[in-house]
Amino acid sequence: MVLEALENIRVVLGSQSPRRKELLARLGVDFQVLVLETEEFVDRRLSPAEVVVDIAQKKSEKFASEEFFDSLVITADTVVVHRNILLGKPKDSADAFQTLKSMQGEKHSVYTAVALRFQQKTYTFMEETIVELYPLSDQEIHYYINKFEPYDKAGSYGIQEWIGLIGIKSIEGSYENVVGLPTARLYQEIKSIL
Repeated sequence: MVLEALENIRVVLGSQSPRRKELLARLGVDFQVLVLETEEFVDRRLSPAEVVVDIAQKKSEKFASEEFFDSLVITADTVVVHRNILLGKPKDSADAFQTLKSMQGEKHSVYTAVALRFQQKTYTFMEETIVELYPLSDQEIHYYINKFEPYDKAGSYGIQEWIGLIGIKSIEGSYENVVGLPTARLYQEIKSIL
């Protein structure tokens, strides 16, 4: 079993996202968090799927030293794409409002790329989940932004928060992927590496 194999391997999560920490802990993996600063540069020549993979790999490259040779390092990045526009984290409440308002009653894609580094090899995968929002009133959007301050979230929302309870019409794919870490796929990928 994967968890038994991981008992003798140092697992490092290269992310300070509380949601990724919680999801990885729920998998039963014993890990430590270590974030090495990475510039999240978006190359506009790349497709959104390529952008998210590129950023996850750049985060992984920061762990290329001998110190991490026998460690399993997990890095990830998540982006939201609506009408072919890549939506990052909002700059402020006005930006968050505009983003959420534009997505009402429509579908958008959430891409999460994960890079797994083990013994100087990097294994990367990407998951896409399609989310459709119900139309929400301006008052509901403002309530969500004021109460939950989603400034650290791609697409200006967290599906695990109030807006997810009242605003999600449909979801195609992994729910955990939208939260920030596609756990079932991650488990299967770790299994294939070990």
